[in-house]
Amino acid sequence: MIQHQLAIKARFCPEILERILRVIRHRGFQICALNMDHITDNDNVNIELTVSSQRPVNLLFSQLLKLVDVAGVEIKHKESRLISA
Repeated sequence: MIQHQLAIKARFCPEILERILRVIRHRGFQICALNMDHITDNDNVNIELTVSSQRPVNLLFSQLLKLVDVAGVEIKHKESRLISA
């Protein structure tokens, strides 16, 4: 599996995390780690995710950018992991 770290900037609303998680699941990615910081000064959130999949991360990147409340997505890091059975 390949792991990717993503940084997402979005407008804070109660359903934003649910929308992001749904897109991740529908695109065939698994969440390995998640961290979310709410910035109260400008009502935004910063979400840092580590996801894994054999699929290209560009599939996920383009779909996350289409979400209405998402202001930006950045691919921070890519790491290959070999998982043996």
